[in-house]
Amino acid sequence: MAERSRRTVRDLRKGNRARVLQRLHFDGPLSRQELGPVTGLSSGSVSNVVTELASEGLLEEAGIVDSDGGRPRTLLRIAPGGGLFVGIDIGETRVRVELFDLSLTELARTDRLLAQHGYDVERIVGHVRSGVADVLRDAGADPRTLLGIGIGVPGIIERDAPAAAGGPGVVVHGQTIGWSAVPFERLLREVVDVPPEVPFFIDNGAKTLGQAEMWFGGGRGADTAAVALIGSGVGASVNRGDILDEDVTNAALEWGHTTVQLRGRRCRCGSIGCLEAYAGAEAMRERWQEAGGPLSAEADDETALAALLAAARPPRGGAAPDPVAVSILDETAECLGAALADLVNLFLPERILLGGWAGLLIGPHLLPEIRRYVQAYALEHAVARTTIELGHLGPDAVTVGAATLPLSDFLARGGTRPEQLPLPGTAPAAARAAPSQGRTAGD
Repeated sequence: MAERSRRTVRDLRKGNRARVLQRLHFDGPLSRQELGPVTGLSSGSVSNVVTELASEGLLEEAGIVDSDGGRPRTLLRIAPGGGLFVGIDIGETRVRVELFDLSLTELARTDRLLAQHGYDVERIVGHVRSGVADVLRDAGADPRTLLGIGIGVPGIIERDAPAAAGGPGVVVHGQTIGWSAVPFERLLREVVDVPPEVPFFIDNGAKTLGQAEMWFGGGRGADTAAVALIGSGVGASVNRGDILDEDVTNAALEWGHTTVQLRGRRCRCGSIGCLEAYAGAEAMRERWQEAGGPLSAEADDETALAALLAAARPPRGGAAPDPVAVSILDETAECLGAALADLVNLFLPERILLGGWAGLLIGPHLLPEIRRYVQAYALEHAVARTTIELGHLGPDAVTVGAATLPLSDFLARGGTRPEQLPLPGTAPAAARAAPSQGRTAGD
């Protein structure tokens, strides 16, 4: 019973710390007096938590504001130097690695370029290893200050036994990139040079994009938002609940492999008629090449998509629009509109955001047509309450979202650092530190 009581007190303390840290992260700087109402804690509890967190280097003063006739109030904020996070985007053309402080300010970044659709697992694992080492070195950071590494990847995520305990950890099923049950977390644990207690958080890239937009971008304040990731491939996530709500849910969807054309084009997943076979940048490049578009065989997706847009939307006074390019983009807009209408009818989101490098490139040109097709294919009442806009965070949003994975965990744990994880084949740290009674350490 005593142990149960101690556990309850510990959980209550962790919860109080989490409330304070979360509010300061999303709404700070705040004074002690302001923290009481927004966290639901008494002034005494706030004072105790603030004192504790400040002593651990997680909070700092952020100035003084006048009070209405009373004493000036000291503002508090999360101390940026309280810890570091790494965010990684495994993208179509590069692996991007960024180092962030506790306020999610970027400290260093590096890109590792990939060959067009080059998803060799060993090469990508090597890029992650060298990229993490480079950003830590460039920022002059001690790896022991890392609080976690977040990674956004294409494909379906399967969670298993922790990699640090000898299991495969997170396994990635990426059919369109040739990854079949890849034990990605275990492979990273074997080569990335960070302390064993540093956790890895691996999730679908569309889901990390959605979390970034919900925290900092166009989804903030929405009860439900669908966020589309359009690059060479296509994905989406649906995000429900307030970012500080314990019941918040973020789900990745294989939206790019919903059917938009019966007996349509073959998708790179092997099926036919998928949205990705029409709206992905790779598919748009292939469709234009098949129609005789003036592209070299070596043109990559980004170059091809920019050329397609320029041909369909030439500057005023220039050449006439290419009718083939116009037709391809209109078909793309219709397929996107029909698939977005499915999201509207299924999830009733308040907002839909288009992101990803290709989504942000075509969006300014196609958004009016996309909205028109959504209205044509969706239920009237459902679509009337939905806004459709571009994402607010730009092409780096997946990397930022990846960094929010370990940050979210850190905040939820009340700013406590993860315990050191046992390496495969070893006893837990406590057991190693305390030999059993009656034996010496050398026995």
